[in-house]
Amino acid sequence: MIRRKICMLGSYAVGKTSLVSRFVKDIFSERYQTTIGVRILKKELSVNERPHSLLLWDIHGEDEFQQIRSSYLRGSSGYLLVVDGTRAATLDKAKQIHERVRGDIGELPFLVLLNKSDLRGEWELSEGIDWDLGPKGSFLATSAKTGEGVEEAFRRLAERMSADD
Repeated sequence: MIRRKICMLGSYAVGKTSLVSRFVKDIFSERYQTTIGVRILKKELSVNERPHSLLLWDIHGEDEFQQIRSSYLRGSSGYLLVVDGTRAATLDKAKQIHERVRGDIGELPFLVLLNKSDLRGEWELSEGIDWDLGPKGSFLATSAKTGEGVEEAFRRLAERMSADD
C-alpha cells in the first residue's frame, strides 16, 4: 500500500474540515467547528490500479494571529489550498501560504480549491483569477455542502503525486 500525506491549508472558515469530512465520511454539517492544531483522518482508495492510503492533515486555519507550523508540512506529498469563493481575501492569504510552503518544503503537487461553489451568486472572486500556478498546480471549484468536485479534488491530487514517483 502506498502512503501519502496531504495537507489541507488555507484561511480560517474556508471549509477545509468540511471538505475532509465530505471526502472521508460523506457528511456535511452546517455547524462551524474550529480546528485547533491539526486533525488527521485516513482514506484508502485505488489510484492507477494501486492501493493508496491518504493521510489527510486538516490543519488549523491561518489568520493574522496564527500561522501554519512548518513542522506540520514535513513529509507531505502534496496539498490542497482552500479558498472561500465568498471571501476574496482568502485568495490573497492562499497565495501567501503557497509561497511559504514552497519555501519550507519545495515544489509539490497541489490544487487550489475554490470552495463554496453552491454559493456562486455570493462569490467575491471573478472567473479569471490572476495567479499562475505553474506545472504543479491547478484550480478546481468545490462544494463541501453538495459534494461538487470533492472526490475529484482528492483523486486528482493523488494521481499527480503518483506521477511524481
